[in-house]
Amino acid sequence: MNKHEMPDIQSSHDARDIAIDQVGIKAIRHPVTLLDDGQQQATVAECQLTVGLPADKKGTHMSRFVALLNEGPLTLSIATLAGWTQAMVERLDAQSGEAHFTFPYFITKNAPVSGQAAMMDYDITLTGRIEQGQARIGLKLVIPVTSLCPCSKEISAYGAHNQRSHISVEAEVSDPSLSLRTLIAAIEAESSCPLWSLLKRPDEKYITEHAFDNPKFVEDMIRDVANALEDYPGLNGFSISVENFESIHNHSAWAVIHRPGR
Repeated sequence: MNKHEMPDIQSSHDARDIAIDQVGIKAIRHPVTLLDDGQQQATVAECQLTVGLPADKKGTHMSRFVALLNEGPLTLSIATLAGWTQAMVERLDAQSGEAHFTFPYFITKNAPVSGQAAMMDYDITLTGRIEQGQARIGLKLVIPVTSLCPCSKEISAYGAHNQRSHISVEAEVSDPSLSLRTLIAAIEAESSCPLWSLLKRPDEKYITEHAFDNPKFVEDMIRDVANALEDYPGLNGFSISVENFESIHNHSAWAVIHRPGR
């Protein structure tokens, strides 16, 4: 090494002989363009980028993760995530790696009666994994809905308590053409009632009455979502959790179902 070269400590040998499963960066935000269902949407993702580190290497090259993010406009889709993750693994001279992108996804929804249009946001995570030369794509959706208690409806002289709920779905994607927009709508349909951002009085009447006619415990809702996803095209296994933010209790009601992939 001449006097103008700087030492590369990360690439030096480590004598402890302990491999690291994942090492990299997290909690870095970056603008992305999401492609879904033939449409483009600009959003901001929180990124977690990691690779596996061999036992004989002291460290990974953290700056390369950031450099890859900034090489040009970052466009994400289910179809392209495997290629991006493979490029990251190669850039870091690694054999395995994971790329997680978490972002708000906005869907314009028309209110059920008035037709007033407004955007609803959903929290999405897309994950690319490379291991032993194989690519796997995963997703997580968090979908807010309304639930209405069947017991409250049955025992009350009038009314029934209801609340907002979150349906969270994690799944492995087997079809790169999977539509996030369509999947979200299919999951929303299994609630007491979906949510909308902008409502007029006729819309409020509709939602109140629709939920009242469609009461569901947390157990009902998660079973109905599991039934809807059991043979859903493009998914290979899933985990569902439903949390009701109870309006008459100081706790949540919660349920979980796992279905392994094939």
